Amino acid sequence: MQFSKKLIGSTTTTLLLAVLAERKRHGYEIVQSVEQLSKGAFQWREGTVYPALHRLEKQGLVVGEWEAGSTGRQRRVYALTSLGHDELSHQQQEWSLFSSSVNRVLKGCHAT
Repeated sequence: MQFSKKLIGSTTTTLLLAVLAERKRHGYEIVQSVEQLSKGAFQWREGTVYPALHRLEKQGLVVGEWEAGSTGRQRRVYALTSLGHDELSHQQQEWSLFSSSVNRVLKGCHAT
């Protein structure tokens, strides 16, 4: 099933923060992790991820730094800041309340 761009857009920040909470990663690794963890439901492109990472970096939620990869080539890796961890916690609580509320309404509508 393809998700709407609006739905994907509204969850991108939360998913990026969640993946980066585990450890620092570069863009392609983030794309792979999200695809794997979602069992293929989310198939992001690096071109979508980098603008979001730059926005999060400007907000102080992530920090990017250059690091040598396994081939010696420089790549930018991103990690959560303490502010990013706080924001992730807030977004997880918000998502839990939101999704359970939506599910209650959907189940209530099907009960009739």
